[in-house]
Amino acid sequence: MQHCITLLGSTGSIGNSTLNVIARYPERFSIYALTAHRNWEKLAQQCMRFTPYIAVVDDAQTAIQLQKRLCEVGCMTLVEYGRAAIASAAADTACNTVVAAIVGAAGLEPTLAAARAGKRILLANKESLVMSGALFMEAVYESGAALLPIDSEHNAIFQCFPREPGLHGEVTRIQLTASGGPFRLREPITLLNVTPEEACKHPNWSMGRKISVDSATMMNKGLEVIEASWLFNLRPEQIHVLIHPQSVIHALVSYSDGSTLAQLGYPDMRTPIAHALAFPTRIVSGVEQLDLAKVATLTFEPPDYDRFPCLSLALQALHEGGAASTVLNAANEVAVEAFLARHIRFTAIAAVVSDVLEQVQADVSTTLDAVLDIDAQARRAAQAAIVRYLYLVD
Repeated sequence: MQHCITLLGSTGSIGNSTLNVIARYPERFSIYALTAHRNWEKLAQQCMRFTPYIAVVDDAQTAIQLQKRLCEVGCMTLVEYGRAAIASAAADTACNTVVAAIVGAAGLEPTLAAARAGKRILLANKESLVMSGALFMEAVYESGAALLPIDSEHNAIFQCFPREPGLHGEVTRIQLTASGGPFRLREPITLLNVTPEEACKHPNWSMGRKISVDSATMMNKGLEVIEASWLFNLRPEQIHVLIHPQSVIHALVSYSDGSTLAQLGYPDMRTPIAHALAFPTRIVSGVEQLDLAKVATLTFEPPDYDRFPCLSLALQALHEGGAASTVLNAANEVAVEAFLARHIRFTAIAAVVSDVLEQVQADVSTTLDAVLDIDAQARRAAQAAIVRYLYLVD
């Protein structure tokens, strides 16, 4: 069976890795749609290489620029724009597989559309579950969609988890590993003057700016804990975080008999992407085989919550339930954007998120409109909170 793919967020790091794997198997995978935010030049190159039926961008001006470039080179890809067009591409009957790689809340609507349409979803957009876990999983169950995680940690859990639902009760806990990011060994007091450039310099992974900052604050790991609770139907106390600087073990799953299974590999997103694309078979991803003798040493340590208060806030939101994780995600996105724009200090990210969690209280949302309304409330509260932490950075 050939998989006809809609790739949401094709110009980001996950999108690039996905296309790298797909390019190896033209007989197995074809591209129906590519979507991007405003990086039309890179999207144009991808359209020329993979000739999708449709390319979708956020706004009309970007669409005009993309269409002009494609016409100049004779590429017949149809160009559309807007949120509705992105969601339509995700749900279109012409594709059977959707790779959800849009970063942040912007990925919720098209990913939910794919779930409601019963697609085979390769999920990298953790915000779909962080913002609306109950709504999203209900859509998956009702439509019969297949959900395959491609975040490295969740894919690792998936590989170690029992295939038969009746055996899920044998799992006692899971451990998500984290590198600790660029500030694992920095004293918390020295983080006050961290620059965006420092925060985006991850020691192991090549990622976009937003997710790199989330890794530096360890909010990303907190969001992954919330995502794991929905993906694998686990209680918060069953999910643990383990600092593992080498990023070779991506997750561990422990069973009632005392066994613990781990998935290992070099830190390269092509491994989980290839696994999900070909599941239940395996294909060559282009990633080098792991050589433990070359790695030589694997080390582990518990997370330092003084250094990483954002991780504590995410765990707090998971325990609170309701729409707390929706509020958490919205506040964090606004705070990270402000930090990257040099409006607030690195340490103010956690302060803004904490303030908003205290201010915005909401029950679990059962509709997309309700989720988006809470998201908007939290963003307004975050913008107001940022005023209290404004800092002019040279």
